[in-house]
Amino acid sequence: MRSLTLDSRGRPRIVVTGMGLVTSLGWGKSENWPRLIAGQSGIAHITRFPTDGLKTTIAGTIATPNGTAYSAYTHSLRIAESAADEAIQQAGIGTPGRFPGPLFIATPPSELEWPQLSRLYAHAEPAAGEGYRRLLAAARTRAFDELHHDVAFASIADAMQRRFGTHGEPLSLCTACASGASTIQLAMERLRRGEAEAALCVGTDATVHPEGLVRFSLLSALSTRNDPPEAASRPFSKSRDGFVIAEGAGAVVVETYEHARARGAKPLGVVMGAGEKADCYHRTRSKPDGSAIIGAITKALADADVTSNDIDHVNAHGTSTPENDKMEWLSLAHVLGPRKHAVPVTSNKSQIGHTLIAAGAVEAVIALMTMNEGVIPPTINHHEPDPEIHLDVVSNTARTAQVRSVLSNSFGFGGQNVCLVLAAEPW
Repeated sequence: MRSLTLDSRGRPRIVVTGMGLVTSLGWGKSENWPRLIAGQSGIAHITRFPTDGLKTTIAGTIATPNGTAYSAYTHSLRIAESAADEAIQQAGIGTPGRFPGPLFIATPPSELEWPQLSRLYAHAEPAAGEGYRRLLAAARTRAFDELHHDVAFASIADAMQRRFGTHGEPLSLCTACASGASTIQLAMERLRRGEAEAALCVGTDATVHPEGLVRFSLLSALSTRNDPPEAASRPFSKSRDGFVIAEGAGAVVVETYEHARARGAKPLGVVMGAGEKADCYHRTRSKPDGSAIIGAITKALADADVTSNDIDHVNAHGTSTPENDKMEWLSLAHVLGPRKHAVPVTSNKSQIGHTLIAAGAVEAVIALMTMNEGVIPPTINHHEPDPEIHLDVVSNTARTAQVRSVLSNSFGFGGQNVCLVLAAEPW
């Protein structure tokens, strides 16, 4: 008989007991889920800053409350807190301000934005280079303490630790667009080693600002299909032309099954396994033969002690870029083999955009909800399938299905790839 507390290799079984979600479709699971299965889009024209002269003028933004000023730091923290609050409340774990486990959080790279730079340069002398010298001085001496706080890499993690009272030093990480999935992988491994019984995993990103838009535009990574905005993100479609940058946060509470059972918590799913593999091929592109992506998927299946025949659904990375979607198809075809045409695949990015650092956590939450609700959200804008991609894409309309297991893919710049195998409870 299969053990509920241990997996097939005698390791503690890791379950999810709480989930939180914030995307351009809404705050919380109750706002997001009905809009996801209805095939709605959260992509709109950018109003946060002027977009005159930019090739891309759309994004999946989350409004700041009550017209408060935007900064990537404060907004990323705000939506992370909201997602974590929702996850902890659903899990019913700990007490306010005292979470009984460590924090693993994925946050965007911290850097000065135009408002902070202007504050530094406003006091600079006219002499050439003076503003830059003041910037270096601020970094060395912390003379500009507020600015230093806003751009310190771990500042969001520190603020979250103070807010939720997680145990020990929080782990702040950035593995590009695989980061959100990395938090779940690292937490799972720590719980398996017996170093904790519960953990809070969060991925957050709110960096829709001019610098971010310009950088990705220079890489020719963004869609320039600005009208209508909701039709821009079209994963696995012949006419796809790039991803749509977006903001979001996802959070999960993970525990050993024994810990959850002891306190009477209801598991929402099982983290069966995770796999990672980097290809070190190019700063932004994946290796053409797909070996790193194939390796990450294969390692995830092996870690979960399942085969590709056990996978009921793929929550694809599906960015809507020409190269990435094709690479994911080739990798899935290799791993799924004869079942490559039969396993339903969807990309949440068609509706909410690419939430970058948060994507792996956001999409893991949606994958878990898919299993719990028995409905697969659609890949919208899939009206003209790419004839070279022969996947069973859940096109345009949600599909009712009994989903017992999901492969959730997350691939990042620099060849950083992390895949999760999630399953329904009981598995």
